[in-house]
Amino acid sequence: MKKKLVVPNFTNGSEEAKFWANLDLTDHFDPSDFKRGVVFPSLKRTKKLISIRLPEQLLLQVKHQADKLSVPYQSLIQQDIQKGLQVN
Repeated sequence: MKKKLVVPNFTNGSEEAKFWANLDLTDHFDPSDFKRGVVFPSLKRTKKLISIRLPEQLLLQVKHQADKLSVPYQSLIQQDIQKGLQVN
């Protein structure tokens, strides 16, 4: 470790965003500071991996819409499923 990273208390989100945007982590860390294969056994998965078959054209439409919204397409699918369940 080069020099200790001190994170200040922020008064608002824009101040925090500016701090992180201007921070160069190479001033504080070397690659040797990080360990590979760290395991967190007490963490539980909050999502379950599933497989679903969609028509290719539908998937292309979803990906196009997600790209326009600048969100990952799987997140967009999750949101749409949640909205559909709330209607009932």
